[in-house]
Amino acid sequence: MFVDEVSITVTGGRGGDGCVSFRREKYVPRGGPDGGDGGKGGDVIIVAQEGLTTLLDVAKRREYQAENGRPGMGKKRGGRSGRDVVIRVPCGTLIKNAKTGDVMRDLKVHDESVVIAKGGRGGHGNVYYASATNQTPRRAQSGREGESREIVLELKLLADVGLVGLPNAGKSTLLSRLSSARPKIADYPFTTKTPHLGIVDLEEYRRFIMADIPGLIEGAHRGTGLGDEFLKHIERTRVIVHLIEIAPTGGPAPHEAYRIIRNELASYSEALAEKPEIVVATKMDLCDSEEPLDELRRNLGIEVIGISAATGGNLQQLLIKIAEILWPADE
Repeated sequence: MFVDEVSITVTGGRGGDGCVSFRREKYVPRGGPDGGDGGKGGDVIIVAQEGLTTLLDVAKRREYQAENGRPGMGKKRGGRSGRDVVIRVPCGTLIKNAKTGDVMRDLKVHDESVVIAKGGRGGHGNVYYASATNQTPRRAQSGREGESREIVLELKLLADVGLVGLPNAGKSTLLSRLSSARPKIADYPFTTKTPHLGIVDLEEYRRFIMADIPGLIEGAHRGTGLGDEFLKHIERTRVIVHLIEIAPTGGPAPHEAYRIIRNELASYSEALAEKPEIVVATKMDLCDSEEPLDELRRNLGIEVIGISAATGGNLQQLLIKIAEILWPADE
């Protein structure tokens, strides 16, 4: 199950109380104070981890509480610190303040971490308060409460290339041909209901991550169909590969299908609409000639690459075009 947003409460552990104690030993009738400090409360830490692609495990709990620190003891012994709670999330996870919506941290890199709720400090034992004028202090400090806050974790997949298009445009098939990812493939709308990631290896030890975004329909930015819940996963991509079914058996014509998706991208985010785009006509193996491809080029007035993921036709040309954008020759 794919989960890309979850609200949780995180609370650091309470610090342990300081101890009131006096030295009591044979032949030491007037032993001084020896109460130790309480231990620090545990922290709640969020860590980004490669290999994770969903917040499902995090969503199984709504509250995360670190362990409290232990109280101080006699003989100036400090209490044990509370154990930390570590929450592991996919790379690309935003941490937001649930009340204000402000982004507190954006975890993009493997092992990047943040202490999201600090544990409380342990209280001082009575030995801390001993002085020349107060040689037998009978007070200790209470441990402090840990931080507590409500946060929202929002996952935006980290991918170099995002595949977009209407349902049945061939996104899943293309991803399965270019990478080792195996998304579900079938000839009916909305086969893909969750994003899939695949690693594409090129020559010269180059590789990039490609994301198959569930098919969009007109009005997706307003929540129609599968809605805009997956549009956010395209925001981090560097290149958009826009797939258009060249010979649809129903629905809009190829040039109209292109304009529908472009309108959805622009309506959702201007920055998203301005990303580099490669337009691709899919399922060319179903055409008897190049005429449908030429007609699409004339209607759009832009370059369109015709491919067939089923036969492998022109896939190398597509990869070359992607590589030219990801790794410009002048870099």
